[in-house]
Amino acid sequence: MEAVNTWEAILLGLLVLFVILWSRPGIKAAFQHAEKIEQKDWRGFLLPIILVILFVVFLVVISMTLNNNPDYSQGLSL
Repeated sequence: MEAVNTWEAILLGLLVLFVILWSRPGIKAAFQHAEKIEQKDWRGFLLPIILVILFVVFLVVISMTLNNNPDYSQGLSL
């Protein structure tokens, strides 16, 4: 993989800056709305994150189990 040219880096930086400035009104409104809410709903935020973490751990355990099993070490043959 070759390195990024200077003009590509500048173009990417301008694109990121444009996206930040373009979404600024929505971000500002979201922060103002969040300040008005007294009780934060952390369960609605944490539950999906915990489920994703558990799913990744499950995939790692399954991968390690299949890699340690001699029947699957050569891969699945159809």
